[in-house]
Amino acid sequence: MKKIALLGSTGSIGQQTLDIVASNPDLFSVEVLTANNNANLLIDQALKFMPNVVIIGNETKYPEVKEALSELPIKVYAGCDAIAQVVEMGSIDTVVTAMVGYSGLLPTIRAVKAGKQIALANKETLVVAGDLVTRLAMEYRAEILPIDSEHSAIFQCLVGEADNSVEKIILTCSGGPFHGKSAEQLSKVTVKEALKHPNWDMGAKITIDSATLMNKGFEVIEAKWLFGLKPEQIDVVVHPQSIIHSMVQFCDGSIKAQLGLPDMRIPIQFALGYPIRIKNSLARFNFTDHVTFTFTTPDTKNFRNLALSYEALNKGGNLACVLNASNEITVKAFLNEKISFTEIAKINEQVMEMVPFVGHPELNDYMESDKSARIYAEEVIQKRLKTNI
Repeated sequence: MKKIALLGSTGSIGQQTLDIVASNPDLFSVEVLTANNNANLLIDQALKFMPNVVIIGNETKYPEVKEALSELPIKVYAGCDAIAQVVEMGSIDTVVTAMVGYSGLLPTIRAVKAGKQIALANKETLVVAGDLVTRLAMEYRAEILPIDSEHSAIFQCLVGEADNSVEKIILTCSGGPFHGKSAEQLSKVTVKEALKHPNWDMGAKITIDSATLMNKGFEVIEAKWLFGLKPEQIDVVVHPQSIIHSMVQFCDGSIKAQLGLPDMRIPIQFALGYPIRIKNSLARFNFTDHVTFTFTTPDTKNFRNLALSYEALNKGGNLACVLNASNEITVKAFLNEKISFTEIAKINEQVMEMVPFVGHPELNDYMESDKSARIYAEEVIQKRLKTNI
């Protein structure tokens, strides 16, 4: 029985993780559930899975959660500090980091230092501080298993290949809902249109990131740290069918690919059960239903966020941290209809030039860079709003 701490239980990944736990009660139990704002769903999840600890990040909602669970043997806490501390509990075997954005960094670092197995869905942790996190993982012998479908695919292709040299990896990309659109067409994209991903069911933030190719850019950065690769060893191809989740090309030219229907429960289950593949009743892929696979080069001119990610990866230091922080602010502004779809990347690029570069950052440097980037991004957005009035 593997005891799980699920950080971000009310989000898309969190809910799908609980689906897997519910389907395998003999293999998994929930020790900790955390959420930021969704108190009602967190309460429902606690009543169903009866964890040892429940934490609500928004402290104003603590009384509501505490009252609802008062008659049960469940400890209830609140606040970001509590989320970061709870991962150190001795009863936890695996920490699933499904929190959104920068908020996942500190809890992941604490879990790594506690030597926990990490099932990583929060790609921003490695985007922001990949060098630091991977160094700590080696020092504290903490295993990091990827949940992202693309990185899970790479990981699965590498199983059994430890002695074989990797020439490069190929991350596949659906292209999002606007693949092939011109700059003029992209400038008129609405929030409603951007939230309609053609293949995957995800939360609002990651759906917008997929539409701008920011998500793919972050995956490029994450892959560097997960698999110890150089930037030139990481390719991206647009594969609209989303059946081949990613590929590995070895030194002899052979390529291994991992295929399957676009269902996040598959990579989540693989991470939770590794090294065992757990039987399930999910829908199966049928080649006769998908007779055409296509691949094209991504458009980094009109989808600048992917190019910015490679720039951050090549330069290193705190630049990816700055890009992530700015992107969190610009995506939020787009969702609130304060800026246009194409302004997301334009502002991100501007902020990357504004924040001082730090070549060899430590945790405090990352925290300061994140704070500065958010302030600059907000200032740029406010200037644009005043100009457009």
